[in-house]
Amino acid sequence: MYISHLSLNNFRNYTAQEIDLPSGPIVLCGDNAQGKTNFLEAIYLLATSKSPWASTDRELVNWLSTDDVLQYTRLGAQVSGGSGDAQVEIVLTTQSGASDQEQARYLKHIKVNGVARRATDLIGIIRVVMFDPHDTEIVGGSPSLRRRYMDATNSQVDPVYLRNLQQYGKVIGQRNHLLRMIKENRASANELEFWNSQLVEAGSYIIDKRLSAIASIDSIACDIHRQLTDGTESLKTIYMPSVNQIPGKDTSQAFSQALRDAQREEIARGISVVGPHRDDLRFIAGDVDMYVYGSRGQHRTVALSIKLAQGRYIQKISGDSPILLLDDVLSELDSERRRHLLKAVLNYDQAVITATDWDHFDADFLSKASRFKVSGGSLEST
Repeated sequence: MYISHLSLNNFRNYTAQEIDLPSGPIVLCGDNAQGKTNFLEAIYLLATSKSPWASTDRELVNWLSTDDVLQYTRLGAQVSGGSGDAQVEIVLTTQSGASDQEQARYLKHIKVNGVARRATDLIGIIRVVMFDPHDTEIVGGSPSLRRRYMDATNSQVDPVYLRNLQQYGKVIGQRNHLLRMIKENRASANELEFWNSQLVEAGSYIIDKRLSAIASIDSIACDIHRQLTDGTESLKTIYMPSVNQIPGKDTSQAFSQALRDAQREEIARGISVVGPHRDDLRFIAGDVDMYVYGSRGQHRTVALSIKLAQGRYIQKISGDSPILLLDDVLSELDSERRRHLLKAVLNYDQAVITATDWDHFDADFLSKASRFKVSGGSLEST
């Protein structure tokens, strides 16, 4: 899978960019604040409908367009993959009549092959794996980041997983509201039965798919990590579901039992304490729990290993290589890890790598890569 053409209008510091992109490795080099990261963000947005960094859509609009009568941002991509070609377009516009552009709410219009679609319909059309320096937090940060990693992996290869994930989130909200009402004696505990069954149905699917995915990723990540550390460290990725498996029972039976066991606590606290929204991952490198004892360098290497493993897993399940996005990764790697990473990059149909210095790449890799200089929101082939 690769993007053959990318179009950006009024996106971040890109006023108007039309560019054909080749398959294989692509290197974007330039000084800081010139648009390298914004370019990766655009690809990620077209794949997921969400920015990995912006908290509001307003942040995505080119600041030079704020005096225009019509505020808008447009992103478009032509993508080629194993399932055929597709055109993806996202347009952001202000609501009509908005007087204060700083406070204006932006509407998101999505089209696939010219047909209006929902945001969730984008998932899986352009598959991506992104790594940026903040991804080290997957290893040592909040459990929500590790759950997001699992969900991003499974959602891109299994639309049923995505639907169950959305349904689960809705049920959790309704169930938590009911738990608070029961706590305040404004509802009966018997009313939990309906929401429990809904929670178990969606949640069991999520748990089973996470179990299967992490089992495969564990093996893949172990091999990658051994290569990145020149054989000095092994890596074990462990899925830690909040619902413990019970011998002789399937996941739905174990989940139902866990809800019964936790009911008194849940009512007392007014929240759901059991289910995949409480799952976690642990990474054991060289017999050391990286969450507890890992150094910054170890966190970076583990994060790289599991992100590259994510890419291989997506390719294994979908039969199509995802687009790999690497933002300023090489500057903090030693020469040996850098060499192993760039070797892994060559296995992708398309990989876009940003850097501030060409010296981060060896001559052999650059001879195989397409090179672009990024300056002031514009790309120029070199």
